[in-house]
Amino acid sequence: MQQNIIKDERKVTVSINNLYKSYGKKDVILGLDLEVYEGELFGFLGRNGIGKSTTIDCMIGAKKFSSGNILVNGFDIKEFPLEAKESYGYVSSEPTCYEEMTGYEYLEFVASVYKLSELNFEKNYKYLCNRLQLKLEELSNPISDYSHGMKQKLCLVASLLHNPKVWILDEPTVGLDIMAVEELRKMMREYANHNNTVFVTSHNIDLVAKLCDRVAIINDGKVAALYDLNRDPNKRLQLGKIFFDTYGG
Repeated sequence: MQQNIIKDERKVTVSINNLYKSYGKKDVILGLDLEVYEGELFGFLGRNGIGKSTTIDCMIGAKKFSSGNILVNGFDIKEFPLEAKESYGYVSSEPTCYEEMTGYEYLEFVASVYKLSELNFEKNYKYLCNRLQLKLEELSNPISDYSHGMKQKLCLVASLLHNPKVWILDEPTVGLDIMAVEELRKMMREYANHNNTVFVTSHNIDLVAKLCDRVAIINDGKVAALYDLNRDPNKRLQLGKIFFDTYGG
């Protein structure tokens, strides 16, 4: 695995140590190690079925893992799951929300889970909906009537209502139009620039290459390569080739 040789003194907000995860007899994650820093926009790449989403599911406490440790914002996801979950916002590639609710009811429900004040809720959801071009009048409609893209925008808004320290995005651009993708790109960069952490997986290698500070490529259950794209800008241009070379393409 290729590592940075210069020690980074920034605060570690996501720490994965010697992670193992199996489904029955099938081993998926085999001793994965990773550190992600405060103020960093971090890309996590891999081909389909290689373990990206499984790693994220372990990070957010959605799936139990065989062994290893995961800390999110300093909280062990096994020992302090509530504290860890309070410190991150998560969006999956497929929108997951209660479709019998209206958009507003769903956002209000999420805000209540994180104990947001009414003032902060009103301010935050209006700002985020405006950024993602989710019309406020649409929030009075049932989510079941929404398009895929609108559901994804709603989930993005919900994930940021409580201003989490870590923003975890698993293929967040799926179903979004070009304008929404561009706005999301800006929001991810801004969020990291405000001393937060953005952890993103994407099939869009060009987006990751242009946007991320560092990127890891997963293969054979481990981090196969780790690149600092700021220290070595040429890797931004080479990332597509590196990706395909990793899998023998």
